[in-house]
Amino acid sequence: MPEDLSDRTTSLAQRIAGAEGFIFDMDGTLVVGNAASEGHVALPGAVELLEKLRRSGVPYRVFTNGTAKPPAVYAASLRHAGLAVEDAQMMTPSSSAAAWFVAQGIKRVRVLGLEGVQQPLRAAGLEVVGPYEKATLIEAVFTGWFREFTFPDLEVACRDVWNGAEVTTASNVPFFAANGGRAIGASFAINAMIAAMTKKRAKVLGKPARAAFECALLQMGLPRKAASRVVVVGDDPALEMRMARSAGAIGIGVTTGLATAEIMGNCIPAERPDAVLAGLVPLLKLWG
Repeated sequence: MPEDLSDRTTSLAQRIAGAEGFIFDMDGTLVVGNAASEGHVALPGAVELLEKLRRSGVPYRVFTNGTAKPPAVYAASLRHAGLAVEDAQMMTPSSSAAAWFVAQGIKRVRVLGLEGVQQPLRAAGLEVVGPYEKATLIEAVFTGWFREFTFPDLEVACRDVWNGAEVTTASNVPFFAANGGRAIGASFAINAMIAAMTKKRAKVLGKPARAAFECALLQMGLPRKAASRVVVVGDDPALEMRMARSAGAIGIGVTTGLATAEIMGNCIPAERPDAVLAGLVPLLKLWG
């Protein structure tokens, strides 16, 4: 089981203290919200840590795997909770998906999701086809937060895939941390239905994909070679810790969300954090 930071080696402590950038999960790490994605309350240490980072000039990004709202709306909610988060410092899987689509030369995307899923793609200059629109020559289907999903949406998306569109998704995890317990991830259920009909598995473009990490690096103005000097903080081993491990970054697991210290300690190596903390207050003290 990974030890608490107070018991870790001096080497790990020095790596964290000298970090060039931070990537924070949102729900269960910085704040708690509710299953309907309405409102946030800051967790202990979150306000102080982000404010200290802001004053120091160390870049950071808040990367939620939720797409219920556009990044700017999430950022406003976090500011209302007292956190120092500008619109440009907030990321969702649609942020990294937009960058990936552009890099792949994909221009026409059917989005199974509403404004929160669509807005970052349109902002990147992509042609977004909504779930209800009839269209041809769709190059990719992208699934996100979409509790309004209906059977006709499944039919049009499957036809796109049968006609050659790539299946991509914001997230493919079944649950996320919410006030009062865990909530079901909408895209996970949608992906399962599309896969059952088309035999095509969705390519994840949000966490823990390498594309998501590299998009965060780019937004922070850091080169790829800086990955080992970036700290990824989160409550979900399958998302934040897997992303950190695959990129060679520093993974700090917190137990204020989905996973307990025991769960994190028993993770497979690909999802095991470098250290497990009871929250952000110990990290604030160490980094300070």
